[in-house]
Order: sequence, then structure tokens, then C-alpha cells
Amino acid sequence: MSDLKNQRRIAAAVLKCGVHRVWMDSEREDDIENAISREDIRGLIEDGAIRAKPVKGVSRGRARALTAKRSYGHCKGHGRRKGASNARTPSKRVWIKKIRAIRRELRDMRDTGNIDVTMYRKMYRKAAGGQFRSVAHMKAQLEQIQGRMN
Repeated sequence: MSDLKNQRRIAAAVLKCGVHRVWMDSEREDDIENAISREDIRGLIEDGAIRAKPVKGVSRGRARALTAKRSYGHCKGHGRRKGASNARTPSKRVWIKKIRAIRRELRDMRDTGNIDVTMYRKMYRKAAGGQFRSVAHMKAQLEQIQGRMN
């Protein structure tokens, strides 16, 4: 087998890829060896004696499988955790999730007529002040207040 290092280098430049991606037909080795100019290499590329191998990618299959398992709580034990709990889900994200749920529920209650506008406004301000742990906690507080009023 002859040294085709120069031809490989020229072919890589013409194909705009790395030298390791250049494929050369072993049947046409003599033709490739005689090709000394870029023009000769272009001719061989057109003939199909030289071509670029496809780019190798990294499969996301394993990553998808792991994400699917984590979505229902697997692979999330103490040994897998690197950051502190606040690094994994920042307290701001937790707050946003909670306050949006509470405000959505308050809006629904107001629109259906379960609470009047005045009570809605009072509860909204309390929620903004961080008085409720969750939607369930807010509803329990609301029932207590309405129980005292009746």
C-alpha cells in the first residue's frame, strides 16, 4: 500500500472536512496515487473514488431513557445528588410555581362566585405576603374565615 498522505490532505481541503473523514476506494488506489493536483482530486471525488465519511454523532437514546426514569422519580437518590436542594430547584422557582397555582385558584374561585371581589383581594395580598404554603392551605384558611363570618 502506497503513501497517500498528501492526497488525503488535499482531499480533506477540497471536501472541507478533516483528514480522518476522507474515504478512499482501495480498488482505485493507483488512480489516487497519480492524482497530484487539486483538480485531479476533484475529478476523483466526482467519480466517487474519494468521498467524505458521515459525521459521527452522539446518541441521545441513553439520555432520553434516563430522563424518562427521572420523570417518575427513579435515579434521584442521595448518591446521585451533586448540588444542594436550593441549587437543584432554586427557592425562587419553587415560589413562582406555588404563587401561580394559588393565584390561578383564587381567580377561578372569584369567577365562579365562591368568593367576592373583596375577599379575593384580601386573599391575593395574603398570598403575596407568603401566608399560604399551598393551594390546600389557602383553601383551609378561607374556609376558617368564611366559617367565622357565618
